[in-house]
Amino acid sequence: MTEDFYRRIDGVREPDPTLGKNIRRLRRPAVEPVALPVIPAPEPEPQVKPKRQRVVLADPRQPTTSLRARVELEEQTSWGELLIKDLVKAQFRTGMWLAALVVVVLGSLPLAFYLAPAFASASVIGVPLAWLLLGVLPFPLLFGAGLWYNRLAERHERDFVDMIEN
Repeated sequence: MTEDFYRRIDGVREPDPTLGKNIRRLRRPAVEPVALPVIPAPEPEPQVKPKRQRVVLADPRQPTTSLRARVELEEQTSWGELLIKDLVKAQFRTGMWLAALVVVVLGSLPLAFYLAPAFASASVIGVPLAWLLLGVLPFPLLFGAGLWYNRLAERHERDFVDMIEN
């Protein structure tokens, strides 16, 4: 490149201010406007209204008991209270039934020992059978009854929730 593209300022070359710019754009030749032919606008088509569509947000055949039951429970109305009382009654009945079963099993042991003295005097590995049955049997029996009650109570609650949601 030659020296006329750059100017020297204190020994440092400064680039040309038009460097990188489109020079043709800077030096536009004068262009005369050209008249474009006039094209007539097309005739507007007659406006046809679109057919109305019905928007359905929920199926009207769906039972509304789910929403109603939830509202009844949240607002603690008399019907919601009745639903809760029914759940509590079902769980109470289950608890009473299992408690009666435990009382019958554990209560029948002293009666069995009284009515069958040979059964009371039996021993296992030198330990009287009565001591084993009255000292060891209640713990796994109570644990099993508690586990059984827990499963039945959870089943009652699942049934309750299914009834509310459906």
